[in-house]
Amino acid sequence: MQILAVEDDPVARRVLRQALKKLGHDVIEAEDGVAGLNVLAREKVRVIVSDWMMPEMDGLDFCRRVRERPGEDYVYFILLTSRTASTENEREAADAGVDDFLSKPLDVNELWMRLRVAERILQFATQVRTLEAFLPICSYCKKVREDSNYWTQIESYINTRTGTDFSHSVCPDCYKAVVLPELEKLKADAAKAREEEAARAAQDSASSEAL
Repeated sequence: MQILAVEDDPVARRVLRQALKKLGHDVIEAEDGVAGLNVLAREKVRVIVSDWMMPEMDGLDFCRRVRERPGEDYVYFILLTSRTASTENEREAADAGVDDFLSKPLDVNELWMRLRVAERILQFATQVRTLEAFLPICSYCKKVREDSNYWTQIESYINTRTGTDFSHSVCPDCYKAVVLPELEKLKADAAKAREEEAARAAQDSASSEAL
C-alpha cells in the first residue's frame, strides 16, 4: 500500500519510514498536517500514520480535515500516541475520526498488525462502495442479479458478500399504500366468509325444519 507518514520530528519520521518500508509499503512523508493535506491533494493514499502533537496542524485537526473531504475514498487513519495518553484523549481522537492508535516508541509488530486490519477494512469499504455504485435490480420484485446471472433477494446478496444480517420493518408510506389495503381486504374477505357461513347455516336449518 501507499502510506502517508506524518511526523514533525525528523528522527521519528525516519524510523517510521524505515519500518513501513521494511513491511513492504510505499511511503510518502510529511512534517505536519498542512503538508499532509497537500500530499493528499495530489497523491492517492488510503492509509495515514500520523503523530498527534505537531506544529501548524496537529494529528486530530489533520484527521478532521481528512474526513471532511467530499467524495473521496475512505482513508484509514492511525494516530501515534504516547503510552501515557489518557482515555479522554483517545475518545477525543476517536470522535475526530481516528481509526486506530499506535503507541510510541514504535513497535514494528504492532505496526504490522494495525496495517493488516487497515487492509481488511479498506477492502470491505471498497466492496461496499462498488455495491452502492452499481447493482442490477429488478424494477418489479427488487431482486438483485448476481455475477452468475442468478436473481436473489438483496438481503441474501449483501449477506453473502459482507456478512451483514437484516431486520425488517415497514416505512409509513408503504404502510398506507400496501399494508392498510391488505388489512382491509383481509377484513372484507373474513366478513364475507362469515356471511356465507351464516347463510349456509340458515339454509341448512330451513331444510331441516322442512323435513
